[in-house]
Amino acid sequence: MTNGGLHTEFEDADESPGLLLWQVTNRWQAAQRAALAPFDLTHVQFVLLAALTWLTGRSGGDPVTQRDVADQAATDPMMTSQVLRTLEQKGLLERHDHPTDKRAKSLLPTEAGAALVNRAIGAVEGCDREFFEPLGDQTPRFTAALRRLRDRDSD
Repeated sequence: MTNGGLHTEFEDADESPGLLLWQVTNRWQAAQRAALAPFDLTHVQFVLLAALTWLTGRSGGDPVTQRDVADQAATDPMMTSQVLRTLEQKGLLERHDHPTDKRAKSLLPTEAGAALVNRAIGAVEGCDREFFEPLGDQTPRFTAALRRLRDRDSD
């Protein structure tokens, strides 16, 4: 049996935006894992704790729910629930009864959780600055392009 090769529209693998995105994402995730290791947080734990802390700071005292956190982070609700349970077990967030919805819980970062995520965000943002530095003044255009891709199905 002979191998006829891969039947692709691309002359070279480096022309495939999907493959390049996969490769870049893997490198970026590895850099983020290294940046977050000293904080004993996975990247998804960091993202959800940061989302909760950000939402809490802007809530005006209104309760923040698991759904709010999942929506802010654009994460799967079931995975969000599992990760939030882990963060609760680590003492980084608290769950309370929701004041108006008996089925929902209100979430709050603990003092330790807010302090940890605020220390970790410096490392994460520093990692991003270093990782995306080769883009130079093209970074805002790249970020805008990423937002277009992220938001295209929500229009």
